[in-house]
Amino acid sequence: MSSNRKIVSSAPGRAGVIGNPTDMYGGAVLSCSVPMRARVHITSADRLTLCTNGETCHVQNWGDLRPRGDAFDVARAVLTYLRLPPITCCIEYESEIPLRSGLAGSTALVVSLLQGLLAWMGKHLNRYQLAEKARFIELHHLKVVCGYQDAYMCTFGGLNYMDFRGKQFYRAEEAELFATVEPIAPYVRQLPFVLGFTGVQHSSGAVHKPLRERWLEGDPQVVEGYKRITELARIGKRALLLEDWDLLARVMNENHAIQRDLGGSGESNERLIAAALAAGAPAAKLAGAGDGGTIIVLWLEEDITPLETALQAAGAQAIYRVEPVAGATLEAE
Repeated sequence: MSSNRKIVSSAPGRAGVIGNPTDMYGGAVLSCSVPMRARVHITSADRLTLCTNGETCHVQNWGDLRPRGDAFDVARAVLTYLRLPPITCCIEYESEIPLRSGLAGSTALVVSLLQGLLAWMGKHLNRYQLAEKARFIELHHLKVVCGYQDAYMCTFGGLNYMDFRGKQFYRAEEAELFATVEPIAPYVRQLPFVLGFTGVQHSSGAVHKPLRERWLEGDPQVVEGYKRITELARIGKRALLLEDWDLLARVMNENHAIQRDLGGSGESNERLIAAALAAGAPAAKLAGAGDGGTIIVLWLEEDITPLETALQAAGAQAIYRVEPVAGATLEAE
């Protein structure tokens, strides 16, 4: 093996436009990537080493892969899934996506690590396989109650309408159905959306787990609510393609109202949403997570200064845009 061998793997974050969180319930989601990426550099070394945030962790045996509640757990999870392959290399990773911002930052890291390590081992998967394996790792090795939107968006990138019917119950990995992914970026002339990060870091799994339990118990409010949000995603796709902004605003607001009334929002989210609407936005909703994380705002004016001012005054720590960017990519091999 060449002593200067190098793999660079990356994947973007994402923002749910409409339909979330029905990707956990056999529903449909319209989602767009964000122009921020998680990135992994794998280089030759004399032993297996993990590096992130200026810290280093050496892996010698299975005991070194036990979760420690630190920044190395995500890499440990991927290596556990791969059954600690007999490799020696330095795995260095970082992310531009804010931690626990509801923009799929942890999933982007999982996808990047998995793709990069598989490439290092001489294996290449298609995007559907990569997405499903990443989702499996998050659920079973990182213990995050999650849907499929994040894994598919970090893998595929772009602007997609995704149908997850038949995937409302977790299956064994070899029995999982593949989602239907419809890229629609070529047919959309503009994406008038702005993202506002609350600054409150929160695990989306903490929000989804109690709602998932209520759904499994047959709670009518949750079951019917998510059926309606799935329908709103289909309507929202049509509205976006036709640039029917009034209709898109209505379905985005209804999507959020349902999730809010189920307890899936939070004070910091509601504060930013109220500020956006007061500034003149026709719609605003959760883009991901809840009880923190990020909101997505429909903003039709060319000048976004009034919206930025309002969001910052309401406590937004950062403001971003959505953009159809490439999904999981091997930047160097």
